[in-house]
Amino acid sequence: MLKMVTLFQALPGQQPPPGALGCPGRPQKSSSTSEGESEASMSEASSEDLVLPPESEGARKRGEQEALRKKKPKGLANMFNIFTKGRKKKGQSRSAEREGQAESGPRPQDPLPTVEELKVDLERGQLEAAAPLLLLERELTALAAAGGTSVEDLVRRQSKVEALYVLLRDQVLGLLRRPLEASPERLRQAVAVLAEQEREDQRVEAAGPGPAALAATRPRRWLQLWRSGVAQQAEERLGRPPAGDAEGSSEAQRTFLHMGRTLKEDLEAVVERLKPLFPAEFGVVEAYAQSYHEYFAGHMATLAQFELLEHDTYLLLVWVQNLYPNDIINSPKLARELQGIELGSLLPPRQIRLLEATFLSNEVTSVRDLMNRALNLESQHWAQGAAPPRLGGHCHSELAIDIIQILSQSQAKAENITPDLSVQIKPLLVVELAAFLRRYQRAFDEFLERCRLLRNYRANVMANINNCGSLRMSVEQNWQTSQDLLGPLSELKSHGFDALLQSLAGSLKPLFKRFKQTRWAAAAQTTEEIVLTVERALPEFSGLQDSLREELMELVHLHLVKEYIVRLSAGHLVLKTAEQQRQLAEQILANADLIQDFCIQNGSPAAWLQQALPTLAEIIRLQDPNAIKMEVATYATLYPDFSKGHLSAILAIKGNMSSSEAKSIRSILDVSPRAHGPFKSLFSLINVS
Repeated sequence: MLKMVTLFQALPGQQPPPGALGCPGRPQKSSSTSEGESEASMSEASSEDLVLPPESEGARKRGEQEALRKKKPKGLANMFNIFTKGRKKKGQSRSAEREGQAESGPRPQDPLPTVEELKVDLERGQLEAAAPLLLLERELTALAAAGGTSVEDLVRRQSKVEALYVLLRDQVLGLLRRPLEASPERLRQAVAVLAEQEREDQRVEAAGPGPAALAATRPRRWLQLWRSGVAQQAEERLGRPPAGDAEGSSEAQRTFLHMGRTLKEDLEAVVERLKPLFPAEFGVVEAYAQSYHEYFAGHMATLAQFELLEHDTYLLLVWVQNLYPNDIINSPKLARELQGIELGSLLPPRQIRLLEATFLSNEVTSVRDLMNRALNLESQHWAQGAAPPRLGGHCHSELAIDIIQILSQSQAKAENITPDLSVQIKPLLVVELAAFLRRYQRAFDEFLERCRLLRNYRANVMANINNCGSLRMSVEQNWQTSQDLLGPLSELKSHGFDALLQSLAGSLKPLFKRFKQTRWAAAAQTTEEIVLTVERALPEFSGLQDSLREELMELVHLHLVKEYIVRLSAGHLVLKTAEQQRQLAEQILANADLIQDFCIQNGSPAAWLQQALPTLAEIIRLQDPNAIKMEVATYATLYPDFSKGHLSAILAIKGNMSSSEAKSIRSILDVSPRAHGPFKSLFSLINVS
């Protein structure tokens, strides 16, 4: 997610750009007051400060012999070899000549450089001076242990040694505090000195207290000083003000991005460039990782204590729960290196839970406000009679798109934090969506009631019906098919269809009345006029999406069949002969075919209506009661809402049927099987007296 370009592109030995890892910071401080005071007295030291007086020559030799018997610290010879690489062959200085002598490791019997010579070498940054300085320290310890030298002289000599160690320490820790500014070879030398000093600390501690005449200067704990320097470096790097070049970003956003990018880049640089140069026991990656992590965590903990803005709460959680553990700690370059380091989370679990609860509350409130704002804006367009835009030839509204985006973005925000939080927010969003759909339905019903005379009324009705299709698809795919969600959408669509078909139904009503007036003499002509009237009205519904236009056509189909059955069941038509009944049945079949063919050709999916009129025609045509019973039983399975009342109205047309025969036929509905589960209504829409 983070596009990070490392800050440290300088080649070994080159100066990195400003702000690189380990850039010069505050002036170095000495580790102790005594070392600083010793350094101040260095100018008074002569070349004989550490040369033994003649009367102490025997004691010096005994000290040398004792030092030779002691085992040389492991790794010291290797350190000396590192120091002497690259020495001059000719014209070399006095200190360089000593480097050549130390190639195989300085020997105690070789003449050691004077304090002033070592001081000059250290001031020049020559870390090779660490080897003879260590021998001077050991020789001084041996001299004090042998006795025969005054305490004043020992203290004076020790002060000189400690002053030199101050210079050496500043050189070594200075390089290690700016490791990427030094060449790999110089860095190896500094690390070697640090390692040797750490081993010397351990050796001296294991040997027990030194001579009483000398002040205890071990352990020097330079390794701890180095680690403290790493922590200081983390504070300097991460605590810098973030760049203000990110337009539209809040201060928290810039701070998080700066700290995250810096942490990742710096740790990658440590892994790539420093780890190969440091001994494994130093744990250089762990030292940097823990220091950077502790500073980052402390900063996050401080921020979490304040009342954050809604977006900043979200950002804080994203960094703590997602970006930091996934994109940084488990990034390809760092995952393996940090695997065994227990860094933990940037915030404690309790603090995270509180922030997550705040996020959920903020997000639900935001979703509610955004959806209400979108609905209010859309309602204003309806009330103003504004024409909805067309998309693919259909009336379009942005409301459905806005609602879907609001919900999906909220879900995605929770998912960006943790998958578990996404699960937690989903039922909360469902509740808000259900409440919104009820508000939407009420607002739309109010529009249908009050705005019938406005221009673009029908276009806006179709735009909202189209919204129902989009919202229903989103609900079914992403949320849940509960009645709380689908119910308001179904009602809204149904009310919209009723509004669109209202004028068509008014035009068809007088045509259907003709069946009563003409006593079905001109039924074929009347049905043709009905179909023609519907055909002329269909272009008005072109603003509906294709699937919704098919639903509307199914309603038209249902209306035609229903009204036909209403007129057939009105009780005004009684035929006393079988021939009259046969002729009526043929008329019904012809009209049924005309209605069925027209509706199907215009997109009606109501194949379930195909047998509604033909089966009634067959009941009217048949004369055998048993045959009629079979048709009625089959009909009841197709239309479970077909009742005895409806059957009685149809049988009343058969004027030659006795009441006992009619009763026997009606009784078949008591035993005939009915469809279980939901079914589409037909006869429940038809009232019979």
